[in-house]
Amino acid sequence: MKTRLRYALIALAAFPATALTQQQKITPPIAVYWMSIDTTSGLPMGGMGGGGSGPSAMDIGRMMLGGGMDGGPNRTMWLELGSQRSAGGTPAAAHEIPSGMKMGASLPLETPQRQRAEPREDGMPENFEKPRGRMLIFWGCGEQAGPGQPYVIDFARVAQGEVPQGLISRRVNVPRGPSASRSKTYGDWPNQRDGQRVPGDASLRGDHQIKGNYSPDIKFALADKYEFMEPVNLAMARSGGGIKMSWNGIANAHGYFASATGGKEGTEDVVFWSSSNSREFGDQLLNWLPPGEVARLIKERVVMPTSTTECVVPAQFVAAAPSAFVRFIAYGEEANFVHPPRPKDPNVVWNQEWAAKVRLKSTAATMLGEEGMGSGGSRSRSSGTQQGGGSSTPNPADAVQEGVKALKGLFGF
Repeated sequence: MKTRLRYALIALAAFPATALTQQQKITPPIAVYWMSIDTTSGLPMGGMGGGGSGPSAMDIGRMMLGGGMDGGPNRTMWLELGSQRSAGGTPAAAHEIPSGMKMGASLPLETPQRQRAEPREDGMPENFEKPRGRMLIFWGCGEQAGPGQPYVIDFARVAQGEVPQGLISRRVNVPRGPSASRSKTYGDWPNQRDGQRVPGDASLRGDHQIKGNYSPDIKFALADKYEFMEPVNLAMARSGGGIKMSWNGIANAHGYFASATGGKEGTEDVVFWSSSNSREFGDQLLNWLPPGEVARLIKERVVMPTSTTECVVPAQFVAAAPSAFVRFIAYGEEANFVHPPRPKDPNVVWNQEWAAKVRLKSTAATMLGEEGMGSGGSRSRSSGTQQGGGSSTPNPADAVQEGVKALKGLFGF
């Protein structure tokens, strides 16, 4: 036995190290195409992502042109094509869609003509103003907030250069998709040429083909599991001093996450809460995430598993933010296609021509209150308004934007 082991070790030592560590060489795709699909309920959700991780506020507005803003369940799409080829003239591309979409034969992908803003001398975003007041951060589901809450950020001290310790407890893997800045030629939909709404009975199932004068032809088919997701139906009820949110189980969802942002009359505080079991600011968590990343975040108790269908917003948050704006996300499936397929022989270079991604989510946004939101839209009656002792309260949607803008501007994320 010892002799055979000795011979095996000698043979392994003699084996070329390069053969043990050999990796297949891969050349990146010429063109990348993304379909970002959302089913929205209630108020429009703004303030998500940006910088390549998802649509900016401007992009959200353009998406809503294709999905509607009437408060009821709507279906939206954001289509992006980025290529390392030049068009050699006027860029032209279109997505040929299945008949079940009920939106015609194709959707044009227009190259946006955007004016690039001159950077400010202080390095901050255009129209950025140093925030005032504080941000109070709560987290976790339960009638009472846990120990160490709220976590307080004084904007005045941050503006002077003081960085709060442990504000960002973990990084979230949000893939970077096509963009005008990372592509030689870029096109997207909806756009000024075509901003039609996605019909409520539209279907993604079937063959999809993207053709253009600056990219290879892209073709893939979508099965039932990549259909538009069901709408989220949020309901709310008083639970002690907190508010209990409950929702319907969403088919093909991988996990859930909720957050709320608001304020109180007479203060400049921005108050934030998330359903995570740990302190999370949560803006990136309201974006499309790959199923593998969602699974990791469930293990870390940041994202709620699909077996969870209710969560109590703590009383301390409700008292600090009588008027609050709730955002909820159900993370959906993701389909990935690459052409040509990967060669089985690792010695053969994988020269990718194109890659396509289809990602899905279902989201809801409403005011925090006892009555909550039905599937037809927001019907919230904010119980916190009565607690606040006045008829006029800050606009929570403005608080969302202010808080996100403040942290992104100050910390550059």
